[in-house]
Amino acid sequence: MTAMGSLRVSAERETCVTSSLCVYRLPQVFDQDEEGRVVVLDDRPPDTLRDELRRARRGCPTRSIQVEGLPSEEGDTTP
Repeated sequence: MTAMGSLRVSAERETCVTSSLCVYRLPQVFDQDEEGRVVVLDDRPPDTLRDELRRARRGCPTRSIQVEGLPSEEGDTTP
């Protein structure tokens, strides 16, 4: 069992366009339902996933992923 981190993940299913990028990057955090829309599997992932969560958030074409506990996109230099 992993320790609960200081991050909180949520996703706007209504704006998801089923690109699957989040699922490929973090299958332990994201999945898809029968329609291909994002499902959050772990809304309190460990802090060790911070960089991957930032990349998943930035890679979402509709900006449907939110991660509380990460800095805003402005000034974010993580690829």
